[in-house]
Amino acid sequence: MNFEAGNSSYVTPQLTEAEKYASLFQPDTLLAVEYFDDRRGQTFLEPEKKLMLAVMEDAINCFQDNHSARFGKRKQLFDDAQQWIFAVSDEIFSFENICHALGFDPEYVRKGLLRWCDK
Repeated sequence: MNFEAGNSSYVTPQLTEAEKYASLFQPDTLLAVEYFDDRRGQTFLEPEKKLMLAVMEDAINCFQDNHSARFGKRKQLFDDAQQWIFAVSDEIFSFENICHALGFDPEYVRKGLLRWCDK
């Protein structure tokens, strides 16, 4: 740091033209905490959880959108979604594991889907 004699103000270093232009292309150093500091109160999901939520959302949409199908591709989509939702499995992307990772109770979601079917 350079300080002028008798003055407590900081003297900024003089940059050459080449240094000024080169500084435009240097990456900014910014911590994640500093970046997200102004976004407090908002909920952010990690990429893995976003993927899990998308898988779960797709299955529930397939279940609900194709509920009335009796044959064909739509019936197959409904059957696949129903089998995945109601299966008891410990695979990494099973319905139960995704629910637990996202903080949902799998039985509560299943009961809600069954109530939806009854309506």
